[in-house]
Amino acid sequence: MTKPLVFITAGDPLGIGPEIVTKALKDPRVQRACRPVVIGEPYSLKRAGFVPNLAPLIELDIPIKLTATPRPTAMGGRVSFQAVETGIKLALQTGAPLVTAPISKQSWALAGVPFTGHTELLRTRTGADGLMMFCAGNIHCALVTEHFALADLPRLLTKTRVQKSAIHFVEALQRKGIKKPHIMLCALNPHASDNGQFGTQENRVLTPTVRALQKQGLLIEGPVPTDAAWLAHLHGKCNGLLCMYHDQALLGLKLTAQEPAVHITAGLPFLRTSPAHGTAFDIAGKNKADSQSMVSAVLTACTTL
Repeated sequence: MTKPLVFITAGDPLGIGPEIVTKALKDPRVQRACRPVVIGEPYSLKRAGFVPNLAPLIELDIPIKLTATPRPTAMGGRVSFQAVETGIKLALQTGAPLVTAPISKQSWALAGVPFTGHTELLRTRTGADGLMMFCAGNIHCALVTEHFALADLPRLLTKTRVQKSAIHFVEALQRKGIKKPHIMLCALNPHASDNGQFGTQENRVLTPTVRALQKQGLLIEGPVPTDAAWLAHLHGKCNGLLCMYHDQALLGLKLTAQEPAVHITAGLPFLRTSPAHGTAFDIAGKNKADSQSMVSAVLTACTTL
C-alpha cells in the first residue's frame, strides 16, 4: 500500500519549528506512516539537524540572515508566510494534507502579511469556511470564532456562523471515525444567561440554531454552560464541544488533555493539521523542544483522510 504524501512547513526559522519538524521526521512512526516533503529555509533546518535522507526539501528562494537571538522578525515572517503559501498551492494541486509548524503572528505583522494567522490565510486561498478545531485523544473541541476581541463576540455570533461551524465539526468528527457524533454547544454567557437575565445571545441566536440543526438530524444539544459542558465531555457524554471563542476551548483542552493536542482546520479542500503550541522563542535553538505534538499532527494528517 502506497504511503500518503504529506507536505510539512517548517514555521518561523527563529522559533522551534525547524527543530520539531526535524525531530518528528526522525520518529519511525512518521516515516512508516507517510512520504513527507518539507517546505522551509534550509539553514535553520540544517542547524536543527535536518539531513536530506529524512525527506525531500523544497527550499524557499528568500535571502535571509538569521539573527543570534530568537525573536519575532520581519525576516521570519516573510520566510514562514512564503512556506505556507507554497504548501497551500501544493496541497490544492495534489489534495495531499498540509502540516504547518508554528508561525509568529507578530513576525507576520512585521513582514506586512495581511493575515493574522494560518486559518485566515487558508480561508482566503481556498475560498472555504475553514473550522478551527483541536483534538487530544478523545477530547475534541472546535471554535465558532477565533482570534477576535471578546467585545466583538456579540456581533460575530450569528445563526449562520454557528450553524456552519456545527456542520463542519460533525463532518470532521465523522472523518475521524465517529459515525454519529454527539456534540454540545457551549453558551457564551455564564449559566447560559439564566434565560436572558444577563445576555441575549443564548435565547436570540444559540438556542434557535441548535433547534434548527436538530431538525436537520444533527445530534447536538445546548447551549450548555461552559463548566458543565467540559465536565460532560470529559465524562464521555458527548464527542465534542463547539465553543464560542478561543479560550473557552483552549483553556479546558490544555488543562485536561493527557495526550499531545493537534490543531485541525476542517472544511478545506485538503486536510490541514498543526501542533497546538507556538514558536517558543525562549527555548529555540536549545534542543529542548518537545516534538510529540508535531508527531501527532503528522500522524493525524495521515490517518484522517
